[in-house]
Amino acid sequence: MAEIRLHNLAHSYSRAPNGAADYAIREMNHVWEQGGAYALLGPSGCGKSTLLNIISGLLSPSHGEVQFDGKVVNQLHPEQRNIAQVFQFPVVYDTMTVFDNLAFPLRNQGMNKARILAKVNEIAEVLELHPLLHKRASNLTADEKQKVSMGRGLVRDDVSAILFDEPLTVIDPHLKWKLRRKLKQIHEQFNITMVYVTHDQLEASTFADKIAVMYGGQIVQFGTPRELFERPSHTFVGYFIGSPGMNLIEVERCEGGVRFADTVLPLSPALNQRLDQLDWSSLKVGIRPEFVHVWEGPNEDALCGEVVHLEDLGTYKILTLRLDGQLLKVRLQEDQPVPHQRVYLSFPAQWLMLYADEYLVQELPAPARSTSGEVQP
Repeated sequence: MAEIRLHNLAHSYSRAPNGAADYAIREMNHVWEQGGAYALLGPSGCGKSTLLNIISGLLSPSHGEVQFDGKVVNQLHPEQRNIAQVFQFPVVYDTMTVFDNLAFPLRNQGMNKARILAKVNEIAEVLELHPLLHKRASNLTADEKQKVSMGRGLVRDDVSAILFDEPLTVIDPHLKWKLRRKLKQIHEQFNITMVYVTHDQLEASTFADKIAVMYGGQIVQFGTPRELFERPSHTFVGYFIGSPGMNLIEVERCEGGVRFADTVLPLSPALNQRLDQLDWSSLKVGIRPEFVHVWEGPNEDALCGEVVHLEDLGTYKILTLRLDGQLLKVRLQEDQPVPHQRVYLSFPAQWLMLYADEYLVQELPAPARSTSGEVQP
C-alpha cells in the first residue's frame, strides 16, 4: 500500500503543445492517501484513463512527478511500481484454468504452494468463483472473465495500489451492484489503496469514500459523495452529480444580490462583499431540484412559475417549470401535492449556490476572537 502523490503533473499527446486546450491532463497537484478507496469520476474524454495510465506507468507524463510514498517513480516500469491494474475489458489467459489465472501472479513471486492455495481460495470465496476454479478461462462468459481479471488484481496483498479502469463495463447490470459491494468489502478487509475510474456516479458513490471529479483534464472537486452533492465547487459537478442535475441560471449583479429578467435573488452581505473582491466575467446561481421549496399557495416569500411538465417516477416526481423565462427542475416526493398551471416556489438561502466563472463563490470565514472579545489577526 502506498500514498500516491501527483506533483505539478501535466500531459499532452502533442509534441508541441500550445495552450491548455492541447493538454489531456492540465497541471495538477493531488494526493491519494494510503489505504483509501477513491473514485475518479467524469465523462468520456475528460482524462480519467490517461491519468490512471500515468500512475501505473503505462504512460509517461509530459511534465511533473508521480510519487509513491515520497519516492519519484517516473522512470520505473509498471512492474517495478508494484501496481495491479484491472482494465475495462477482461484480460485473462484463455488456455489456463481459473485457478491458474488467479495463481499466476503469486507463482511469479515464488510464493509456496500452500500459501497460493489459501490466497486463491480467499479471493475465489469473495468473488464467488469456486465453482469455476477448474474450468478453462476460454469457456467463461464475459462476466465471469472479468471477475477472474479482477481477482488476479486482488489476489496479491503486497501491491502499492489497485487501479480499476471502468471494470464493470461488460458486467451484466444485475451483477454490477453485487460486485461493487464485493470490491468495497475487499477494501475494508485488506485496507488496500484503490482508485476506481468510472463515468457512473452511482458506481463512484457506492465504492468510494472520496471522489475526484474530472472535467477538461482537471480535478475540479475532491470530496465525499455528500460534499459533491450538497456543495458543488464547480458548475460541472453540480450538473454531472445528481439526477436530474443542478439547476443553473445565468445572472447579473444588482443592488443587494443578483437577478435574471425581473427576478431578484438577494445575497448575504458577506457574499456580496466577497463578490466585490473577485475579478469575474460571468455569474450563475445554482440550486438542486431536491432543495427548491414548493409552497401550497401564494405568499410574500414565494416566486410564481408556470408548470410545463411532470414526470412520475414512482417514489418521486420531477416537475419542470418556467420561471421568468428559465426552465427549472423540481423534485417532489411521492406524497407531495402536485401544482397545476401555477407553482409557487422559493430558493432556501443555504442551498442557493453562486458561481463566478464556473467556480463556487464562498464567504470568507469570520475572523477568530480571543476570550476577551478582540479580533485575532
